[in-house]
Amino acid sequence: MKQEKKDIIAFLKENVAPLNDVTLGAGYRASAYLLDGTYLPCVIFRNPRAIVNLAIKRFKEEMVGGSIFSRKPKSNYYNLVKGFVATGNCVNEYDIQRVEKSRHAFPIDFQMQIKGETTMGWTGFSAKMKDGKYLGFGTNFRWEFFQMPDEYSVDDITEIINHSYVLKSGELVSHRETQMTRPENYAEAVVHREMPFFECFIDDL
Repeated sequence: MKQEKKDIIAFLKENVAPLNDVTLGAGYRASAYLLDGTYLPCVIFRNPRAIVNLAIKRFKEEMVGGSIFSRKPKSNYYNLVKGFVATGNCVNEYDIQRVEKSRHAFPIDFQMQIKGETTMGWTGFSAKMKDGKYLGFGTNFRWEFFQMPDEYSVDDITEIINHSYVLKSGELVSHRETQMTRPENYAEAVVHREMPFFECFIDDL
C-alpha cells in the first residue's frame, strides 16, 4: 500500500532523528521505494522553505549587484540559478511508494562525533561494532550516508574513533590529525566511503 504524504511525514518524525544543517534546516535520512519498485538506499527528506527562501534572497542580491559575484553578473547569475534548479539529485514525494530507515545513516549521537579533517580535504574515522571488530570509514566532504558491509548495520555501532583507519588485518591504527599526507600503510586500509543521496522536499515536514 502506498504511503501518503502524511504517512511519510509521520514515519520520519517518529523513527528518524533529524540531522540539522545550518543552511537547509532539518534533514531526515531514510531509504525509499518508488512506485516502480526502484530502491533508493539514501534519501534526505526536508521542508523546502529554507532552500526556497535562500534562492529568493540570492537571486535578489545578484540582480541588484549586491553579491560577491557582481563583477560578472551575466554569467554568474546564470550559474547561480543553475546551482539551485539544475544540480543535485531530487525525487518527488508523489513518486514514493514507502519509506523505511536507512542502513547507511549513522545514529545521530554517533554522527555528531565525526569531527574535523584528518588530512587536508579528508576525514578518516573508525567505528567499533558490537562484536568488537572495527570498520574504517572516510569522506572528502559528505557526511550523511556511508557504505556498510552486508553483515553489519549502523545499529551495531558502539563507538566512533576519530582520525583512525583499519587495516585489512582488522588492526585499528591512529591517524594523527592535521598530518599533511596519509601514512604509507594506508594503502592496506579498508575504507568504507560516503554514499551519494537523493533529496525529497515535502511541505509540512
